[in-house]
Amino acid sequence: MKISYAAGLGLAALIAFAAPAAAAPLDDFHKSFDATLSRHGIVGGAFGFEHGADKPTEFFYGDARGELHQKTDAATAYNWASITKTMTAIAILQLRDRGKLSLDDPAVKYIPELAQVHDAFGPIDGITIRHLLSHSAGFRNPTWPWECDSTPDCSWVPFEPTHWAQINAMLPFTNIAFKPGSRWSYSNVGYVFLGQIIERLTGDDFEVYVTKNILMPLGMTQSYFDVAPYYLQSHVADSYLREGTKLTKQPFNFDSGITVSNSGLKAPLSDMRKYLRFLIGDPKNAL
Repeated sequence: MKISYAAGLGLAALIAFAAPAAAAPLDDFHKSFDATLSRHGIVGGAFGFEHGADKPTEFFYGDARGELHQKTDAATAYNWASITKTMTAIAILQLRDRGKLSLDDPAVKYIPELAQVHDAFGPIDGITIRHLLSHSAGFRNPTWPWECDSTPDCSWVPFEPTHWAQINAMLPFTNIAFKPGSRWSYSNVGYVFLGQIIERLTGDDFEVYVTKNILMPLGMTQSYFDVAPYYLQSHVADSYLREGTKLTKQPFNFDSGITVSNSGLKAPLSDMRKYLRFLIGDPKNAL
């Protein structure tokens, strides 16, 4: 059996404290953080603490680019993967607040192509935006409807579909796995559909809408989607897959196309601290 896991260049985390943290526990945590990443063969990573009005604490470990031995630092931009989905959800809630949609609207109202999906549990208009947001619509987890793990070489499989036409072509072969709303099951493709709703209602590409309505208002000026702009290229953290002692660089600095709304966000820790403060209700970081 082959066991593989991401060796986190892009291992980054944030946590908020309501009160200032004592220096000694933070020192202990820093040592534990470094030791844990070293033990698991993580190439590089970072951790940030927000505690009250005090100056935030940041830890940086290892390399941003292993081959170049480029150290991680405050400017290093990480692949935040499915944290992107939280911004997709915020964008949907903004459109709700502006009267553009209701969370209980059928998803097919905004994406008529979903009528091609096979739903043995009832009419397709029973699947709502709320179901998509809460991963309870019954759609599959991966964007592609097949797996390649049983073959020796999966390099022929595109990393992600990049065009809506590819998703649309798979809809007649897509089925709903359970009665919508009856249970929870993580779905990447469900958040692709939410991204489509955002684009169709606003006329903006997903990246443009989120940049205008979330990133810029929060002052997240070093954050972006997919491929880094030229002036940030030198700060991009590589990501790797580890299989035993073998490290294989993963293609995260690329255009994810239609799947950007489920995993396209790149940002340094300093920008994500601003986002964290918004999420915990800091009035100075509000939308």
